[in-house]
Amino acid sequence: MAWNSLTTPGHRLALAGISAIGVTFGFARYGYGLFLPELREEFGLSVSLVGLIGSATYIGYLAALLMVGALITRFGPRPLVLTGGLSAAVGMGLVALAQEPGLLITGLILAGTSSGWAWAPYSDAVDRMVPAGRREHVMGTIASGTAFAVVVAGPLALLARGTGWRYAWLAFTLAALASTAYNARVLPGGSSRRIQSSVRPTYRRSALPLLLTAVIYGLVGAVYWSFAVEAITDAAGTGSATAPLFWSLMGAAGTAGALTGHAVARYGLHRVHTGLFSGIAVALALLGLAPGSPPAVALSALLYGPCFMAGSGILAVWSYRVFPERPSAGFSVTVFFLGLGTIAGPALLGAYAELHGLRAAFLLTAGAAALALACAPSRTARRHERHHGQGQDQDTGTSERDRGQPPQLRVHPPQPSAPSTFTSQD
Repeated sequence: MAWNSLTTPGHRLALAGISAIGVTFGFARYGYGLFLPELREEFGLSVSLVGLIGSATYIGYLAALLMVGALITRFGPRPLVLTGGLSAAVGMGLVALAQEPGLLITGLILAGTSSGWAWAPYSDAVDRMVPAGRREHVMGTIASGTAFAVVVAGPLALLARGTGWRYAWLAFTLAALASTAYNARVLPGGSSRRIQSSVRPTYRRSALPLLLTAVIYGLVGAVYWSFAVEAITDAAGTGSATAPLFWSLMGAAGTAGALTGHAVARYGLHRVHTGLFSGIAVALALLGLAPGSPPAVALSALLYGPCFMAGSGILAVWSYRVFPERPSAGFSVTVFFLGLGTIAGPALLGAYAELHGLRAAFLLTAGAAALALACAPSRTARRHERHHGQGQDQDTGTSERDRGQPPQLRVHPPQPSAPSTFTSQD
């Protein structure tokens, strides 16, 4: 998308989304993994307990997603995103001030809910504020906010090593408050006629590869974010600057995720999906094989950063195509399945690492990432859209091609039901 100004609603929405996703994911959710060596030393956390805490933060995230699916129809995107921003600010503030493990865990769980509140509502915000032909590009750009936040977090971790980690979390808290204030100005208030007249997302067999991909993506991502720094620090030594530099390199490379929409438009979901999960699998394997080797660590960061950041973008685009009749509720379903993977990943792999070591855990997770290659989108989906999508406008004034809706997905008449519930179509 063009970035020649920030005067259009789409540009302002993209900037607001980047800031909110950066704060809620890059700081509130993934900051735990970045500062894990300091937290383990100060609070005496074992590897298995670290995994359980990581899973607990994702349970809060999943609970927030369920609430979003139920509330988006009534209240619209703004109050939900603001709730996410405030959850991030309060939770990270508690982490910064914690003197004992109980308050630390409470803050981490509260901060972890923030990404569940913030991410899915942007599907509806984009649907309301951005022209049909640019929505996939904007969604891909918003999803890259995590990468920009990770770029900032790495140098902060380098400056705040040791006991200074609390100052970094206070800085995260201030960033969350600033992002929340900006989103309050940009996001539309109230629900829209488009949302109120929409139907609940229906289950269809074509959604199965998307949902399986979401589970695997959540699992491997949670393991990498939770344990990568710990694996590198164990191999390189606690005084090494390798881990913060690795984090910054991963974030800088991940900013390429802003091009997800363009890549999907040019190469199609199938090719992009295959490339991304191949890269994630190799990145995980490198940390399993050589976590103490700077070239291997750097290559892992360079692969994982853009592949993971773009992965969230393709889930957003793919979900929008599978569930065009309810973009936010459909995306909430997608991210719900992602959440199942994020809950299982840290706890299971943390327990496995306690017995067999982190290197073996990373190799096992690399194998899980490779399984996602079997769930790639159909190569023929875009071809079918080109042949059948034109001239089939719905009440929103956009064609199925504009909305990326394959011809076999049908929009049902409105039904009075809960917004986040599946009904069977096939």
